[in-house]
Amino acid sequence: MHLLVPDDPVFYAKFQSLEELLLRHLHRLHHAATDSDAERIVSDAYDSWVQVLLQLPLWARWHAEEASDVLAPTEPPPRYILYSVRGDQLTSLYPIEVTAAELGQLTACLDLFAGTGAEPGDAEEFLTEVFRRVMEVLLLPPPQNLLNILRCVVLQRAAVLVTLPAEYEAEYRRFCEEIVTLLSSGDTFALSSHRAMYL
Repeated sequence: MHLLVPDDPVFYAKFQSLEELLLRHLHRLHHAATDSDAERIVSDAYDSWVQVLLQLPLWARWHAEEASDVLAPTEPPPRYILYSVRGDQLTSLYPIEVTAAELGQLTACLDLFAGTGAEPGDAEEFLTEVFRRVMEVLLLPPPQNLLNILRCVVLQRAAVLVTLPAEYEAEYRRFCEEIVTLLSSGDTFALSSHRAMYL
């Protein structure tokens, strides 16, 4: 199945931060050696996390830039520039392909973490809440028209300029507002700063 993820440093940072939570739990379960089912759930979720990470636009771009400093230059990931009908540049959305199994493994892991009862206010509770928000974004159904047009754009494997028709732009703005709300609600400053990226 295809999802739409934003070329958004807030989403990327929150997604990347989950590695600490997953590895911390894996380390603890490995040394406890008491609950192999839980260790399998977290291990599978980590593998799925990596598969999604490899497709995120910011990771692909930064990785290509780092590799080109050390190795032979690599082809940069396909990019496009998105504009509104008024000519304003918009935050790009990128289609990524994930399997139902990968989403299921991540969801099962989130359920496991939410059921462990981390102490209120500690780092694990915070990261589990970040995990929940990230999963809500990943499970957000993309507008089909928007998904179709952006899939065609990135398949061209070349940098292009895309102007959204008015009806698609309305879908875009609703979808992005949902992403911002899911990731940043609960903190007025964070919410307003994040929303400003999509103006």
